[in-house]
Amino acid sequence: MNLRQFSKREPYFYGMKLLIKNIKGLVGARETNPGILSGAAMRELPILTNAWLAVEDGIIVDFGTMEEWGGINDWRDLEVLDASGKYLFPGWCDSHSHLVYAGNREGEFVDRIKGHSYAEIAANGGGILNSAKKLADASEEELLVAALDRANTIIQMGTTALEIKSGYGLSVESELKMLRVIRKLSEILPIPIKSTFLGAHAFPTEYKGKEDAYIDLIISEMLPAIAEENLADYIDAFLEEGYFSIEQVTRILDAGAKYGLKGKVHVNQFTANGGVKACVQRQCLTVDHLEELTAADVEALKEGNTIPVALPSCSLFLSIPYTPARTLIDAGLPLALATDYNPGSTPSGNMNLVVALACFKMKMLPEEAFNAATINGAAAMELEHEVGSITPGMRANFFLTKPMNSPYFLPYSFGENLVDEVFVNGKKYAPITL
Repeated sequence: MNLRQFSKREPYFYGMKLLIKNIKGLVGARETNPGILSGAAMRELPILTNAWLAVEDGIIVDFGTMEEWGGINDWRDLEVLDASGKYLFPGWCDSHSHLVYAGNREGEFVDRIKGHSYAEIAANGGGILNSAKKLADASEEELLVAALDRANTIIQMGTTALEIKSGYGLSVESELKMLRVIRKLSEILPIPIKSTFLGAHAFPTEYKGKEDAYIDLIISEMLPAIAEENLADYIDAFLEEGYFSIEQVTRILDAGAKYGLKGKVHVNQFTANGGVKACVQRQCLTVDHLEELTAADVEALKEGNTIPVALPSCSLFLSIPYTPARTLIDAGLPLALATDYNPGSTPSGNMNLVVALACFKMKMLPEEAFNAATINGAAAMELEHEVGSITPGMRANFFLTKPMNSPYFLPYSFGENLVDEVFVNGKKYAPITL
């Protein structure tokens, strides 16, 4: 067995070797990193049958078929795992979540069943402002304990890379509190975590009628404080009628760019008003939601490198349209899938459900959905050269399924948890506690 050369990268070494053999299907096994996949390329998903995978010091170093296997005489002191009947997938890469929050909003869930709209609930003090009020009363420690519990749960369901937003603070103190909790999670957990500043999530009640003053607060106080502590990788805003206008969001994006923060913007969730073009013009990394989409939006996306991100479990929970995936992919564009995990509109971080919804509600082929939830999700966090593919030199972040007939069974049997074991940096994941 000739192991490929690979560069060791701190701090992800475990000083261990792992060999997984008799893998029924090695999904996303690529000799070279594909980067991001667009259009027809999203259908390309290499699957190596009857395979083995070798990991050393947390890094994928080689793979092949069992027929080619020549023994392990030249690679000793290793753990060997038999994966007979199982599929091995790259770990899910969830590029849009609001994992840090206080309390829950199940009361609003009942209100929607009674016929109240998302906008009506927000106008009556619910929605984002409800979460902001609860978060203001919570300590950093309380937020951290709750968020760590959620993170453990989603990692055990196969998520091995994650973005987390602030946005339930809406004040200098509370936004910093959220971002510090996100940073602490990134220090505790072994998966890569990206942090996004979402101070422009909603206008606080005290700024009603003086919205520009809140924009000034974001720009003149929040951003400098965040930059001083290096608390964010990206900047976000809720570009939507009744929330933040194109002009307000572009001010925020331009201010964030001065601190090196790329945009990852909520846009076109309920209305399409030209916000996508404004985000593309400002070279945003992603535009997220896109449940409403116009031909002009598609043309704008084709003119830039901004990645569309769909959040189908949000559509499920709110009973709103699903992002028109076929329109985007058939136009030659990339697409990523994410959860939007949050207490109000998507109280779930289950990427397996997201992939299933993409297939039977957005008409994505399973291969397209798998790629959108792995390598393209990684690209939506600028992690595509680190995670999202079974490629030598990349992190050994993956999961093994329970025995199943084909990879299509994963989205087909959407009510069943088919994730058997999750590996992060080549090590079987066990929940982390404080």
